[in-house]
This record gives sequence, structure tokens and C-alpha cells, in this order.
Amino acid sequence: MIRVSTKFERPDAGLVERLAGYSSATIHEAQGRLGALDSSIKPVDRRMSLCGPAFTVQCAPRDNLMLQTAIAYARPGDVIVVSAGEYSEAGSFGDVLANACQAKGLGGLVTDTGVRDTEDLRALGFPVFSYSVCIKGTVKETVGPMCEPVTVGGQLVRPGDVVRADADGVVVIRREDAEAVAVASQERIDDEAGYIAAYREGKSVVEMCGLEARWAAKGLVIDES
Repeated sequence: MIRVSTKFERPDAGLVERLAGYSSATIHEAQGRLGALDSSIKPVDRRMSLCGPAFTVQCAPRDNLMLQTAIAYARPGDVIVVSAGEYSEAGSFGDVLANACQAKGLGGLVTDTGVRDTEDLRALGFPVFSYSVCIKGTVKETVGPMCEPVTVGGQLVRPGDVVRADADGVVVIRREDAEAVAVASQERIDDEAGYIAAYREGKSVVEMCGLEARWAAKGLVIDES
């Protein structure tokens, strides 16, 4: 007998909402350039965006039994995070399962395998970020871990960690770091607003970024004659 648990601690919903207000790139930079999933994991529509607690699941390549199981037990707002070995030649998720997810109020899907029915997924608007697009079908044979740490896109994702994804990429925030990352993200936004205002007032990138000192340290001499 193989027993899996569906219980894990989720972050505060208000904190997840705050993090949703920042881009994946801002969060990545704000938490010390950590947590970015491999750039091969892309949205099926660049307008798609998600932010929510990770509901993790491990699937065998070309097998979506545990993905369907995860959909059955995930809670509203959860983002299903699938580890399937970076296998591109399978379409393990499509419009039918997306409708099941949307009907339950799930927050989205991040997977390191393939999906299909992308036109229907775009029309439905359910956020899907995948390693590939592939029409090849899957089987339902292999049981595996659920709600345990998984590796996806080169990052360890634990159940209850926050996953933020948008047109630029996917980033994971450790649940215990989420408050600090939200604060750091806002600080970064405020700093960048200052830079933008200065540029619009006529200041140069040389002045604002301290390029002259960097050039001198690197031995770079610019001849303007």
C-alpha cells in the first residue's frame, strides 16, 4: 500500500495577494536572485499570470494519474506544480482537465512536461505554464508522491511555497520567507521608481549607475574624439 498525504501549511491569503502584485522578475531580484525556474517553462499565453501556494505532485513521464489525483484534492487558489522529469514528448494536460481545475477555483498549473489543446486553454484563460506543447497522449498507471518536495525547472518546490508566474517566467518563494520577500519587492519597486523619475528629468545612465567608477575599475577608457 502506498499512502500519500494532502495536508500541508499554506501561506496567509493576504500575503499571497501582496506577492501577486509584483512581477516574477522583481521577486527574483528582491530575494537575492533566487528561486527562478528554468526559462524553458513558458505560459501557453503571455497574458497568463498566477500566484498561489504550491500543491506539489510527482508524475512518471507520459503518465498523468497523479496529476488528476492532485486536481481532485487541491484547494481553491492552489497552484498545481508537477514534476515529471522534464519530459517534452507528452501532452499530459489539456482543456478537459483545465475546466476541472477552473471549476474548483484552482490558481493554475506549472509543469515540466507537455500540455496540449492550447487554443482552448487560451480561450478558457486558466493559467498554464509548461515545459512543452505536445499532442501525444498519456497513460494512467503510475502512483507517486503528492504534497512532498519536488524539483521542477531546477528548483526545489515544497508544498505551501508560493509560486508566482507571469509572461517573464516562474519564481518560487519559500513560505517562511514570503513576508520578507514582499517587503523587499516593494522596496525594489520604490527604488526603480526613483531611477525612472531621474531619467525622465534628464539624468544620464552614467550618473545614475555610477558607470565612470566602474569603467575606471575595469580599465575601460572611452575615446569621444
